[in-house]
Amino acid sequence: QVQLVVSGGGLVQAGDSLRLSCAASGGTFSSYVMGWFRQAPGKERDFVAGVRRTGAMTYYAESVKGRFTISRDNAKNTVNLQMNSLKPEDTAVYYCAAAAGWVISTRVNDYDYWGQGTQVTVSS
Repeated sequence: QVQLVVSGGGLVQAGDSLRLSCAASGGTFSSYVMGWFRQAPGKERDFVAGVRRTGAMTYYAESVKGRFTISRDNAKNTVNLQMNSLKPEDTAVYYCAAAAGWVISTRVNDYDYWGQGTQVTVSS
């Protein structure tokens, strides 16, 4: 059983940066593909970014490509999401998730464990 704790959300202005962190415990962190998702009010939970087990390969949603960077530290059991050039449309609750597989999936149902989510609000 993997527990994920998310931190780092907040209220920022458009153009600002924010860094989210997700700390994992209770499992072998390096055995999981890690992903970040977000959910805006009234909308479905959407994939944002993912990183494979070793961190060598990443994948991003088109809407965040070039602005967000996902990284992981398997020694510290953490995965981070650096968000730059934030836009009001990035406003959402952000979740980290772990999938027991090899491939980065963009589907919510492919992830086995979820963090509690953190609110990111970007004002214009």
